[in-house]
Amino acid sequence: MTDTNQTAQRLLVLAALSGAVAVAAGAFGAHGLRDAVAPERLDVWRTGATYHLAHALAGLFAAFVGRESRWARRAGALFLAGTVLFSGSLYALVLLDAGWLGAVTPLGGVALIAGWLSLALSARDGRAG
Repeated sequence: MTDTNQTAQRLLVLAALSGAVAVAAGAFGAHGLRDAVAPERLDVWRTGATYHLAHALAGLFAAFVGRESRWARRAGALFLAGTVLFSGSLYALVLLDAGWLGAVTPLGGVALIAGWLSLALSARDGRAG
């Protein structure tokens, strides 16, 4: 297996695992946190879980396209990193009630945006699959 295919395969596995964690996080928010945190904090959790699941799916797509495009592989890596920073900081903000974590969230957002732009570049280079 080539390095390119190995990278795409790793992205596929990580994106699929991220999707599983996103579903678990959503369920935990809906059932485990419903009576444990204030409604506005539960909204923050839901935002994290929604973005988490959306970008797990985007990561799956990037992994498939990534067999043909280095930009798509970069997009997949950015989606994963952005999810950790964006959704992870929101989850931690709710669970730890640490307001300073809100400063990390925009960094994750920037990584997610960069992932989408990288995915666009994968089409431009003519190797998007």
